[in-house]
Amino acid sequence: MSKDNGQSRHEKLIIIGSGPAGYTAAIYAARAELKPLMFSGIQPGGQLMITTDVENYPGYPEGVMGPVMMEDFRKQAERFGTRIIYENIEKVELEGHPKKLWAGDGQMYTADAVIIATGAVAKWLGLPAEQKYANKGVSACAVCDGFFFKGKEVVLVGGGDTAAEEALYLAKLCPTVHMLIRRDEMRASKIMQKRVMSNENIKIYWNTEAIDITGEDKVEKVIAKNKQTGEIIEIPASAFFVAIGHKPSTDIFKGQLNMDEQGYIQLAQPGTTNTNIEGVFVSGDAADRVYRQAVTAAGTGCMAALDAERWLAAHEAAETLEA
Repeated sequence: MSKDNGQSRHEKLIIIGSGPAGYTAAIYAARAELKPLMFSGIQPGGQLMITTDVENYPGYPEGVMGPVMMEDFRKQAERFGTRIIYENIEKVELEGHPKKLWAGDGQMYTADAVIIATGAVAKWLGLPAEQKYANKGVSACAVCDGFFFKGKEVVLVGGGDTAAEEALYLAKLCPTVHMLIRRDEMRASKIMQKRVMSNENIKIYWNTEAIDITGEDKVEKVIAKNKQTGEIIEIPASAFFVAIGHKPSTDIFKGQLNMDEQGYIQLAQPGTTNTNIEGVFVSGDAADRVYRQAVTAAGTGCMAALDAERWLAAHEAAETLEA
């Protein structure tokens, strides 16, 4: 494939974002001798860098700290020749060939193929206590962290399908899940509402919002307020789960890649990582609004690298035939 002769630096494959998806894509791509260049972003390792114990990722029987696991991923990717630049990509032009990308330092790069692994971030309520008790009982992933609070009472905020699913999951582990819903109805589907309301381990608080979290060095109590009556409610709890959605980190691709209404990048063909633009592939939570787990992100990172490798090989073969 032809290279850009301007001031840009040309690469065969650029990976935008790190985390399980980006690092796994890098491992596979590097072993295929694609010499990938990764832009890790301002938080190398993604959401797992702010996660303490990870007990549900295969290969770590005793569990592992999130940052330690990401360091293992990074070392493995670099072992096979992945180069990592600790910058954000601020702007892209993905149509046509080559793909054009601008880093935060102003340097322009071009690439034959691009893998997007920018992930998603949890939405929070904006309470100062959410940061104070991060990894001390405050979580945005019940499936990830619920097990640590087995047998204890917990609070969950949210009224959509994700909140309903997480409440039902927690109800299998906890004697009482105190579910705070801001309105007088849930946004979840009717079948999910029925399941939540018929579960004796879930206590619903309508028209109620959390206003504070207290405790010595961990979550011990959630302070809530009924929006209609003004009543202040104190709920003893060991954990505070926020389930009000996630925001995919895909803003720089808007107007170029097909997305759903929430900003998740849509796949051009099911069972692939192809986007609507040839030579651009997506992996991990940037396209996954359902599972959002490290292991599923890693799986799609592998898929993206294999899809990119095959696409590059096919196009290089076509160019050879044309020459």
